Amino acid sequence: MSNTKPRIEYDLVLVGASPSNLTLAHTILGLAEKNPEFKFSIAILEKAHDFGGHIVSGAVVHPSIFTKAFPDHIKDGMPIEAICKKSYVSLMAYHEKWDIPSILTRAAAADFVKEGYYILTLSNVVAWMAENLKAKAAQVSNVKLDLFPGFPAMEIIYEGDKVAGLRVDRTGNDEDDIVYSKLTCFGDKGFLSKDLIKKYDLETNPQIWSVGVKETWQLAEDSENIEGKVWHTLGYPTLDGTLGGGFIYGLKNRRVTIGLVISLDSSNPNIHPQKQLQEYKKHPWLQKMLKGAELMHYGAAVLPEGGYASLPKKFQVDGALILGDALGLLDVKALAGVDKAIESGYIAAKVAYEALKANDFSEAKLSKYQSSLMASPYMDKFKENRYFRKAFIENPELLRDYLPEVLSSIDQTKAPVLGGLKVGVQNPFKATKAFLRSASLLNNAKEIKEEVVYKPGYQHIDPNFNKVLMDRCHGGDDFAKTTVYSREDAVFYANTRYDEHPSHIDEFNSDTCLTCIKTYEAKSLDVPCVSDCTAEVHRLDISSGNIKVHAMSLENCVQCRTCELICPEQNLRVNPAYAGAGPDFKGL
Repeated sequence: MSNTKPRIEYDLVLVGASPSNLTLAHTILGLAEKNPEFKFSIAILEKAHDFGGHIVSGAVVHPSIFTKAFPDHIKDGMPIEAICKKSYVSLMAYHEKWDIPSILTRAAAADFVKEGYYILTLSNVVAWMAENLKAKAAQVSNVKLDLFPGFPAMEIIYEGDKVAGLRVDRTGNDEDDIVYSKLTCFGDKGFLSKDLIKKYDLETNPQIWSVGVKETWQLAEDSENIEGKVWHTLGYPTLDGTLGGGFIYGLKNRRVTIGLVISLDSSNPNIHPQKQLQEYKKHPWLQKMLKGAELMHYGAAVLPEGGYASLPKKFQVDGALILGDALGLLDVKALAGVDKAIESGYIAAKVAYEALKANDFSEAKLSKYQSSLMASPYMDKFKENRYFRKAFIENPELLRDYLPEVLSSIDQTKAPVLGGLKVGVQNPFKATKAFLRSASLLNNAKEIKEEVVYKPGYQHIDPNFNKVLMDRCHGGDDFAKTTVYSREDAVFYANTRYDEHPSHIDEFNSDTCLTCIKTYEAKSLDVPCVSDCTAEVHRLDISSGNIKVHAMSLENCVQCRTCELICPEQNLRVNPAYAGAGPDFKGL
């Protein structure tokens, strides 16, 4: 009797139940419904135990993309937390908050004017997309659709120069399968798509990443009703020169989402994302909001920040398409990526359908995907904002030196006037030059034709970083202890679950870790992977030889990939966990 497993084959395989891939599947079913004689099969491989389980994002999204891709989304019950009725851009000083007047916001930060937008909990929306997809598939008899939550794609399989399928390992006990496909679509957040980009030498600029840390709170019954209100903030607690900002979204049923997004191309080796989120909540304004509130969820995820300049050379190769976060479709200036991710899936569906009908999955046949996506009106702002990161990389003094002075003046006078004057008087030429240059990059993209050159985030890390700047991140001690959680305690609210011996993070060389530990300890700094972990995974233990060694508590991991991205020696790799293990972010 043969022990050979039967060959598993699908016409179309989607890596990750992302908004982009679920939109692709929904749209292609609609196309197939109009041509019932044409039959094909689809599989969706999702590493989380449930659809939406590894989705962290809270999102403020213009309704038009849902009207386009899901015309019946209201009738079909898509979960919407609120319609934004008032949005603010605010400067957060240590003690005061200054809301930029609406007229100035519309002139200088129009991308953050969000009135009329949907406020969403994206994990709930993704779960709805999956259920909606199942219901639609039941009406389209010529398409076989299989959804596989808890089945992580671990490796890309090639036949010659063509993507041919995926190795899927559910248990970690050598029971992996090869799932073959005519066309594979990658909508993941770098777990496998990074290998595809490397294999085909598609990188133009390195992708640069940020980490988002987020909590959802149930507010007290007697608290102010902030449903439909949105704040995006700059300043406290990220005052070490790192690009970062906060967000507060008022949800229905007296809930609020509070989070920080912090760029990982920082000189600071010890960003402490989860700790900074706790510092953020110590602000008097947030303390008032959270009085009597109860923490419901915590989570973290990385976001692609490179934007237009980090797009791959090609969005397709023989046998594969790249979508959504795998492409890096986040416009960081507007903190908006969901619309472009959905648009990528919508356009990819039409290209994939034509390829299936022609039985042609060559790069040439698939190339219409890239040209159509780049011509989409949803990409216009993405292109216009292409110099946003360059503006801050070129002018680090904006955040490192000038912003703290402006915030100090807000604490003194409740307005940013004195801080601006002080900056100008101290070094008027340098300040004026930096402000004018950054303003030009931010607002005149159509007239500028400059190359953008990035380097990976970990290459920015400086072992000689000034600890005085790090101390600027931390505020006073006047706060309610019930609003602040240690990293160990926060993990409980990420609902992590693993088998007894998880093994999903690779450490390639232990000697490399020893050298790294010595480097940072000599500077009285924490090792970056230990300090910047969002979930108390990485730690230092004392070996039998009385030497500090790197160790991991993998049962705490929320699979955010921060450690992999900031490791100075690139000695770590985060893989999908087996059998749907990891966090459960539903409702976050």
